[in-house]
Amino acid sequence: MTITVDPSHAKNLVISSLEQHGVSHVNATSVANALIQAEIDGQPAHGLSRLAAYIDQVKCGKVVGDATPRIDIPKPSVCHVNAELGFAFPAMDKLVSLLPAMAKAQGIALATVYRSHHFGQAGFHAERIAKQGCIALIFSNSPQAIAPWGGFKPIFGTNPIAFSVPRENAPPLVIDMSLSKVARGKVLLARKQGDLIPEDWAINDQGVPTTDPNKALKGSMLPIGDAKGASLALMVEILSATLTGANYAFEASSFFSTDGGAPAIGHSVIAIDTSLSGSHFAERLEQLFIAMCEQQGVRLPGTKRIVRRERVLKEGLQLTNATMDELTDLAHANKNQK
Repeated sequence: MTITVDPSHAKNLVISSLEQHGVSHVNATSVANALIQAEIDGQPAHGLSRLAAYIDQVKCGKVVGDATPRIDIPKPSVCHVNAELGFAFPAMDKLVSLLPAMAKAQGIALATVYRSHHFGQAGFHAERIAKQGCIALIFSNSPQAIAPWGGFKPIFGTNPIAFSVPRENAPPLVIDMSLSKVARGKVLLARKQGDLIPEDWAINDQGVPTTDPNKALKGSMLPIGDAKGASLALMVEILSATLTGANYAFEASSFFSTDGGAPAIGHSVIAIDTSLSGSHFAERLEQLFIAMCEQQGVRLPGTKRIVRRERVLKEGLQLTNATMDELTDLAHANKNQK
């Protein structure tokens, strides 16, 4: 069963839930913006399903709810962001506000983020940079979930990557993917809902394919493209952890439990000024897209997301009754205890 709600109402409930547990208003708003956008975009594994775990981790001190990201600009085209063991979203907001101008001044700019946490949809951040006229490339590691090819003990995270490019008369093109066959959040969501998973998503801790989400979470997610995907996961691990000084996936604690210290993972973001290619970038880009879409059955990546956004704007956001009940309970938890 589902219920239709105004996204702004759901956002206010998220902010209230977080503020009641010591998260500053600016950080709670940043987190709420990201979680609600994930729901709007049809990515519930990065949406409200994360809220309860976020709150538990704030309560135990694994996430610093009132952290203020610290910015260092050692070179004109380089920005380091220390997330100060708080939520990733405020750090990414700072980065998104700074990096496009740096890229336009220098042609290209790099930002690294360390001592960070789960940053949700990689494409959410990439798209915001593209809306400011730059190509965006985003990399992040995450707690261990993928084994090196040929092994079965996780070393890499699902290590999402995203790419976004601005368009002249249309929303930016966004390509967003994790390097596991599916995002690990989908397995967690299946466990929460009591569902089985497809056999080609994961292996158990003995290296055998499994449909049981519990066994999958104790084993390893399978990479996209087999050995090629595992190599890409290694590449992202180097870019997002070695380069930034963050924890490797196998050093990071879970985003979902209160066990261990802060995950302290990292992200790397590259912004490229589209004017580097001259004045015809937008026109040439559309020629490519037209050539693609002339073929029957071809659509640009992210098309469904744009259609879904338009529908939510007109009709409201559909959430399951269980999700809405949990959100309402979290928002009123402390009030109910008084």
